[in-house]
Amino acid sequence: MTKKIRQLGAKIGRLPVGEKNDITDVVGVRVGHVTIQHELDNDDYACTGVTAILPHGGSLFREKVTAASYVINGFGKTTGLVQVNELGVLESPIMLTNTFSVPAVTQGTLQYMLDTNEEIGDTTGTINIVVGECNDGHLNSIRRCVVRPEDAREAIQNATDQAVEEGAVGAGTGMIAFGYKGGIGSSSRIVVAEEQAYTLGSLVLSNFGNKNDFLGAHLFTSWKSNENAVEKSEDGSIIIVLATDAPLSDRQLLRVAKRAGIGLGRTGSHFGHGSGDIVIAFSTAQKVPHQTTAVTETRVQLREDHPIMNELFAAAAEATEEAIYHSLSQAVTTTGRKGRIVHAYPSQGIGE
Repeated sequence: MTKKIRQLGAKIGRLPVGEKNDITDVVGVRVGHVTIQHELDNDDYACTGVTAILPHGGSLFREKVTAASYVINGFGKTTGLVQVNELGVLESPIMLTNTFSVPAVTQGTLQYMLDTNEEIGDTTGTINIVVGECNDGHLNSIRRCVVRPEDAREAIQNATDQAVEEGAVGAGTGMIAFGYKGGIGSSSRIVVAEEQAYTLGSLVLSNFGNKNDFLGAHLFTSWKSNENAVEKSEDGSIIIVLATDAPLSDRQLLRVAKRAGIGLGRTGSHFGHGSGDIVIAFSTAQKVPHQTTAVTETRVQLREDHPIMNELFAAAAEATEEAIYHSLSQAVTTTGRKGRIVHAYPSQGIGE
């Protein structure tokens, strides 16, 4: 397995990273993939998948987490973000896939939640499923809609708190970043205030940018030329998922989510006209019960004017930037439809 870029000498930002340097450093967070990669008829090829991010291992419907989303540029086809921003909570896994598979993944995730929470839609209300997407149609025969509802269920069941598998896996199987193979990447940061440490993790689905936009080439010292880079007319997209154990309100999470755009910009993105750049952020610090008879509730949150907020802003920017680099450095050269090849970024010589 390819090493992460800082294991080879590169350094992004000033804050320390977590033990695994990915989103599962936030205790309780789990990530699972289903990768779909095989030939179809008529020169078509399935090169896609599903990724699931679970804030904790219990019932997400019965024990919701505080959440928010932020749209940097809205050329995207997500589901569920309207309610997330209205109520400030997340009650389902965050699911990632390709553009045309959002309906199938939504259906599969819904069925999983119905099967594991018998009260939904019966003795209580309905559920809000959150799905994000990027267009993998250069490598994947996207019109064939090969992702099935059961793939969403399997991705959820595959979710673990172990090191996140990155690169051309799950929803990232067919994605392209800066003309090279992109996909899933993740990183984490630790911030400390008054002897209390908090972790923030970022997971990205990178599918944006052209070769001339990339500002991170100085980290990849073996890079000699970009002659193997793919030229695409589309602007591409990215989904960024932020997790933290810091006690933040949904409004504070929105503020943190905005700073992920700084990390995205540092890599070379200018949030193109046709780019769907969307951030989904949640905090695991406090669970919000679905059923309660209480009229009021008490929650702890960080002070707005404490320096720790600026550290969390920096953590969101740094972790997102490094996660994007990991989506490149961990990916492998991939063949897709019509015999198209997208090369892995030549990153073996990452260094000073």
